[in-house]
Amino acid sequence: MKDTYGREINYLRLSITDLCNLRCQYCMPSNGIQKIAHAAILTLEELDEIALAFARLGITKVRITGGEPLARKGIITLIEKISRHESITDLALTTNGTLLNTMAQDLKNAGLKRVNISVDSLDDKKYNMMTRGGKLKEVLKGIEKAKEVGLTPIKLNVVLIGGFNDNEIESFVSLTQDEAIDVRFIELMPIGEVAKWSQSNFLPNDYVLETVPTLVKMEKVDPSSPALYYQLPGAKGRVGLISPVSCKFCHTCNRVRLTSEGKLKHCLHSNEEFDLKEVLRQGNSITDFIQYVMLQKPLEHTIEEGSFIARNMIQVGG
Repeated sequence: MKDTYGREINYLRLSITDLCNLRCQYCMPSNGIQKIAHAAILTLEELDEIALAFARLGITKVRITGGEPLARKGIITLIEKISRHESITDLALTTNGTLLNTMAQDLKNAGLKRVNISVDSLDDKKYNMMTRGGKLKEVLKGIEKAKEVGLTPIKLNVVLIGGFNDNEIESFVSLTQDEAIDVRFIELMPIGEVAKWSQSNFLPNDYVLETVPTLVKMEKVDPSSPALYYQLPGAKGRVGLISPVSCKFCHTCNRVRLTSEGKLKHCLHSNEEFDLKEVLRQGNSITDFIQYVMLQKPLEHTIEEGSFIARNMIQVGG
């Protein structure tokens, strides 16, 4: 499946809930968001049917997102269903990690391959402040459990926030010295109601390289990966830099997103959304619809020009 610019679209980010047990400051406003009615959310059966349709169109990688996907009832059943589609060779999940300790083994048994875990500070108090109530020790337990059951390779996602965790860069990088994990720094993106907050706390990823000048750039193996990878000399793990603002990577974009209420997004930073749920529930061909949407995929985003999407990160699946 290709778009009009010849990019091969083979990666689906599938949001299964807008709910989350944390309230990260860059993800949602302080007063939270309005909960979507249960009937408006895609059912597990619909999510699986959509995943199968995408698989038949050439999608080989599916990443389950949220909200917090582990907060969705039936998540294990959904993983089991999607993992049965043989053409989907990479089934992964992004989580805040707080529920992972008790669910990791079941997720692995159900067919999940690996996890990305979001953790923006290694300091208990700072983590609690940024997440508005989260407990870092729960995340650390989840990371250890994921390693124990084989949900690997593990990637830790760190949103780089000026004045918050810029003094922890060396601590995060040092985690890769003796552990075969990836620590990926992600630039703060101006999205939704917290766009102005994000802009005022933005730091470019070049700051990571300035802080740890011993990092050595690695050859890029996957051209569609949004991350540029670096490594400390002799380290087991890697340091990734994802820079959608200072160095956008739209020309190699291979992904599409589906929100929990069935809105298909060809670009994270576009307000344009297509109602796949309505097509599905009306009994029309979703494969034809998906192919049509892919032909609408823009060449690139324009956030550097001040064009930000209206919805919050938690609502669009990240």
